[in-house]
Amino acid sequence: MMRDERPLYTILQELEESNWTTRALGMLDYVVPGEWENVRSFDRMIELVTGSNDQEGIQMVGEKAMQIYADPDNGYQRAVWVFQTVDSIDKLGGAATLARKIGDSVGFLSFLSKVTPAADTTQGIDAALKFAAELTTFCLINGIPGDSVGDFAGSLVNAAKEDIIRVSAFLAFDLIIPLGPDFMSKTLGFIKDVSEGELADNSLFKAIREYMPGSSVAEQKELIVANMDANANFLQNYANDKGMDQQGLLDRLRQYVDIADDKLDYVAATLDVMTNYYEHTGVQTVTRRVVERAYQEL
Repeated sequence: MMRDERPLYTILQELEESNWTTRALGMLDYVVPGEWENVRSFDRMIELVTGSNDQEGIQMVGEKAMQIYADPDNGYQRAVWVFQTVDSIDKLGGAATLARKIGDSVGFLSFLSKVTPAADTTQGIDAALKFAAELTTFCLINGIPGDSVGDFAGSLVNAAKEDIIRVSAFLAFDLIIPLGPDFMSKTLGFIKDVSEGELADNSLFKAIREYMPGSSVAEQKELIVANMDANANFLQNYANDKGMDQQGLLDRLRQYVDIADDKLDYVAATLDVMTNYYEHTGVQTVTRRVVERAYQEL
C-alpha cells in the first residue's frame, strides 16, 4: 500500500460524515457515552484540544501542528499509514471470508472453502495482529520503543475519546461478535499456536512487521503474544463491565446498519468489508496528538 503523503488536515477532512463506519461507531455510544465525536475538521479538533475558538490562535496551532506532522523524524505519518493499512487488509480478509460463505452454499464454488482458512482461526490471529498494530501506533505516536507493552497496557486504562471508541469497536467487531464469550482464550490460543511460517505469510503481519522490534518472526511473535497476554484481563473485564455480549451487540448493530445474516463470523467479515473504523478513528487520534503537542510547544 502506498504511503499517504497528503497533509493531515486533508486526510482528516476526507473522512466520511455518515456511512457504515460512523453508524457502527455511533452504535457503541452506549458503551462510552459522549466520548466520541466524528471530528473531520482540523479547526474543530484544535477547538476541542485548546478550549478556544480564537481564530488567530487556531491558525497558529494549526500551522505548528502541520510542521510537526510533516517532520519525518516524528512517527505520526507512519502511524497514519499503519492505521490505513490495517483497514485495507481487513477488507481483503473480510472478502475472503465472504467468499468462503459463497463456497459453502453454492456447489460449483465449493473449492473456495478448501482454500480459505477456517474463519474463527483467521479471525483470532488477525485480531491479535490488529492489537499489535495498536501497540505499534501507540509507540510511533509517543516516540517510544516499539516493545513498550507495559506503557501501552497502562495507557488503555485511561484511554478516552477516539482511542476508547476504537478499543470498544475492536472488542465488539473483531473479538466478541465473531468469537463469542470465550474471545480472549480463543485469540490467545490461536496466536500462540500459529506456526512461524503461517505468521510470516499473513498479509497483516507482513505489512506491519517493519515497525515492530525483533529481528526474526519468532521474536515478533513473542511480542504479539506478550501484548495480548498483558492486556487480556483489561479487555475481558472491560467487555464484562460494559455489558458487551454477542447477541446484545448484534441487536444494537442491526438498529444502525443493514445486516441480515445470523452467522456471526460472516457478520464480522461484512463489517471488515464495509467499515474502516480503525483508520477513521486512528486518523482522529493522530490529529489530536499532533494538535496537543503543537499547543504545548507554542
